[in-house]
Amino acid sequence: MASNGCRPSLPIHAIVSLVLLLLAAAATCLPASAANSPKQSNKPSLKTVQSPDGDIIDCVPSHLQPAFDHPKLKGLKPLEPPERPEGRKAKSMAGGTTQLWRASGETCPRGTVPIRRTMEEEALRVRKHERKLVEGAANNPFPNHEYAYGTVKGDWYYGVEATFNVWAPAVASSDEFSLSQFWLSSGSYPSSLNTIEVGWQVLYGQSYPRFFIYWTADAYKSTGCYNLECSGFVQTDANIVLGGSISPTSTYNGKQIEVEILVWKDKKGGNWWLKWDSTVVGYWPSSLFSHLADNATLVQFGGEIVNNRTSGVHTATQMGSGYFPEEGYGRAAYTRNLQVVDATNTLVPVQSLSLTAERPNCYNITKGVNSDWGMHFFFGGPGRSDVCP
Repeated sequence: MASNGCRPSLPIHAIVSLVLLLLAAAATCLPASAANSPKQSNKPSLKTVQSPDGDIIDCVPSHLQPAFDHPKLKGLKPLEPPERPEGRKAKSMAGGTTQLWRASGETCPRGTVPIRRTMEEEALRVRKHERKLVEGAANNPFPNHEYAYGTVKGDWYYGVEATFNVWAPAVASSDEFSLSQFWLSSGSYPSSLNTIEVGWQVLYGQSYPRFFIYWTADAYKSTGCYNLECSGFVQTDANIVLGGSISPTSTYNGKQIEVEILVWKDKKGGNWWLKWDSTVVGYWPSSLFSHLADNATLVQFGGEIVNNRTSGVHTATQMGSGYFPEEGYGRAAYTRNLQVVDATNTLVPVQSLSLTAERPNCYNITKGVNSDWGMHFFFGGPGRSDVCP
């Protein structure tokens, strides 16, 4: 005899939608004692992964990710990756890297994107320093930020690629950080600067560098953010966590660890796409920008730290490996295979790199060119010392 078991009276897609709404409601009902717990987004999660470093990763349906809260992106869905630029490929010279959250063997389901929960204290600290390198400003508007970097300019640029040597420099004080990144920018400070920024960063109190992205369309005033902290960047991949810890890292006189990062502009759709090694992570819609809606006019690569001069002396926060560039391979941090993307969607090796070290006794930078590494540079330093008081 046929069973008269219960059957849902609602279509399956309606039931799924109802479950997601209930999950979203539950996510916002945290007790007061959770104030110092990792901050969960207001997005429903189909799965949660605990990373070995303590991070909590929520697997959020891709069409519900923060990007689609943006007024210009509402109702849209993630796009398929476009054709990648042609050109010179970097030779592998060191070990590759991955992200710690994958060490458990867990992954996010297909159709979702991984979003890291952030501590409220961490989010406030990061937002406090959402100020970056400003080319051409008469006076450095962020005097507690120090840099060692190289600049490429004089043309229109449609992307940038570099191979980053990954380290875990010591960060000495709260509200300080150390990072290695590239900047892709257009417009002018203080009103219309547009930037896309990608690299690795170590925050105070954290042992591992984190893969990060950043963008702004108004010179760091009211638009843009790190990672997925606001609506804007559209993630299309379920395997890379923006803001996630990187492991392993390079060791002094030991194994060197690298990651290749590419950002390029899709000539058909106009969006700026991001690739981490062989993985296409997602894109910044061109509608987010004014000047970068067309192209970049400036490309920069290098290191940055925050120096709060605690107790009236220079910080001991390290840049790069914590050693000066003269130490060379295996001891000093480097970035190699510097390339830009031209109007034909072709990767072109950087031919000329102008170097700037704001405080060379604290952090310095040197460059070189050869057939294996292309244009490259070593950079970094220990911070406070006898020659950097």
